[in-house]
Amino acid sequence: MPLKAGLKKRRKSSKQFCMAGRIIKTLILAPNAMNTTQNPTPADLRDIGLKATGPRMKILDFFHQNGGTHFSAEDVFMALAKDDQEIGLATVYRVLTQFEQAGLLLRSHFESSKGDSRAIYELNEGQHHDHLVCLDCGHVEEFVDEAIEKRQRDIAKNLGFKLQEHSLAMYGHCQKKNCRNKQK
Repeated sequence: MPLKAGLKKRRKSSKQFCMAGRIIKTLILAPNAMNTTQNPTPADLRDIGLKATGPRMKILDFFHQNGGTHFSAEDVFMALAKDDQEIGLATVYRVLTQFEQAGLLLRSHFESSKGDSRAIYELNEGQHHDHLVCLDCGHVEEFVDEAIEKRQRDIAKNLGFKLQEHSLAMYGHCQKKNCRNKQK
């Protein structure tokens, strides 16, 4: 590929990333700029270089309506099928990957005590948080603890690192009475 074509391609992807950031800020971080109860529009997807197809709009709307919740591709597929939305599982996987690459969704991998691991997606709300995962039912709780954040920065600094990003997932057994797979 000629150098000039490579630069144009890189600029376009950088532009898409910047546009994704603006959409996230508009949809999530700037509630006064847009009514947060309003569904995302086709223009929101076009602004980040994605065609506004029916499946993409339905999946984006699903995450927008369920902000702060974590879903696997199968969870999204089943929820849309329950609402008589005819979107194939392969399409759900493809759209989730596209949204992750565009910065609209975040993907995490959590394991269970059964030894399985699956990708979980959540709306990118622009705020760092950590996760607590039930080993029995897979339920994910988000939390922010400034003492933990400070300790992680201190550890990185003491080891000669400048921390850029991190993720923390803690695993345990639900003590809640409504845990789906609570050990008896």
